[in-house]
Amino acid sequence: MSSAPSLAHQLLRRKPVEQLRAEAAEGVDGQPLRRTLGVWHLTMISVGATLGTGILVVLGTAVPLAGPAVWISFVLAGVAALLSALSYAEMAGAVPTSGSSYSYTYATMGEGIAWVCGWCLVLEYAVSVAAVAVGASEYVDETLRVFGLHLPAVLSAPPGDGGLVNLPAAALVLVAMLVLLPGAKESAWVNTLMVLVKIALLVFFVIVAFSAFRIGNFEPLAPMGAAGVSAAASRLFFSYIGFDAASTAGEEAKNPRRDLPRAIIGSIALITALYILVAVAAIGARSWTSFSADEASLVRIVVDVTGQPVVALVFSIGAVIAIASVVLTVLYGQTRILLTMARDGLVPKVFGRVSARTGTPIANTLIVGIVVTIVSALVPLGELADATSIGTLIAFALVNISVIVLRRTQPDLERSYRVPFFPVVPVLGVLFCLFLAVTLGAGTWIAFGIWMVAGAVLYVAYGRRHSTLA
Repeated sequence: MSSAPSLAHQLLRRKPVEQLRAEAAEGVDGQPLRRTLGVWHLTMISVGATLGTGILVVLGTAVPLAGPAVWISFVLAGVAALLSALSYAEMAGAVPTSGSSYSYTYATMGEGIAWVCGWCLVLEYAVSVAAVAVGASEYVDETLRVFGLHLPAVLSAPPGDGGLVNLPAAALVLVAMLVLLPGAKESAWVNTLMVLVKIALLVFFVIVAFSAFRIGNFEPLAPMGAAGVSAAASRLFFSYIGFDAASTAGEEAKNPRRDLPRAIIGSIALITALYILVAVAAIGARSWTSFSADEASLVRIVVDVTGQPVVALVFSIGAVIAIASVVLTVLYGQTRILLTMARDGLVPKVFGRVSARTGTPIANTLIVGIVVTIVSALVPLGELADATSIGTLIAFALVNISVIVLRRTQPDLERSYRVPFFPVVPVLGVLFCLFLAVTLGAGTWIAFGIWMVAGAVLYVAYGRRHSTLA
């Protein structure tokens, strides 16, 4: 009888790319996910997970840092995001599974790093869904104010914030969970409709803002200099988080090796173009000195230009739809990450069961949805939500490293897309992610450290003993 492998051996053992591809085709217990998503759906998943509350409030915090040059900050942040997006595109084409960066690191750096990456993704997806849902309650309340109504604090805030339960946040997560249950194709169509609505909302803003455009508002262009532009770019980078959501749909894409790279790069291009257009229009319509982090800048500009306060209703409803789209797509990504980890034995098997009728992980979706609903309803997230930034940046950095490792270890592996200017692009991607991670506050690092210790305990207590990799 052979002895169990040592911990060091388990942490370093890798899962071959060929095995990952075979498992994706076979599914769990012979029940694969249904391949129903084309490049359009995949692109909308990434756009839906990225284009949300960020652009609706980000100008108020970024403009005071960069001045009229905030649009340049968007360009810099978009380029930084593109560096990681290109690496994601190569890995998604080479390893088209639902595990995203977790699977990529499993194939290149071993089970230990894969667990770290997967645990970071659980933090990124679950906490960010709750945080975004909590933010939705403010827009719901703003919508009700147009009709002279108001949500009492007892129903719109958790106990730590002076209330009893955040009912709008809980309701939003529950609705997203129910939408995901019938199947990926059905939920993808709902997400597509919501994405189109919020794109239309931003286009409407641009049209209104350009009607009051003044070129003089761009003078001086960078009153705080290059340092201010860079500081704003670092903050704006987090408005791009979410483009990797399409990579979690690798086992439900009709042609993942062709369509995933297109969806990832296409979503970044679309989002960056929208951000820059909105920033230019906003600065042109309003002096940069009047922007504040304490107000919804886009809503205020439209009200000032049109003179019609009722537009606040339109924008508030649009904001709720934008948030709902983010909640839906990120919750989807969370369930698919856990499904892949369950297939590898690192988390309980219940997360990997796929319904023969719907072709979706129903139990997984229900468990994740209910847990996130409770968190969003009862927990004041505060600075804990910032920990999602660390989880995201570490996952991004590991994907860039995975590209380098896989190119070295399997140079002849068939790839549907290759990162240009290798290895410069992935190296720059790693450096930029590490730079942004270092700039985060000490409280965020402490919260992240606690999370990782909990993950290490879970791996040793459960994952190590149930891992399916021989």
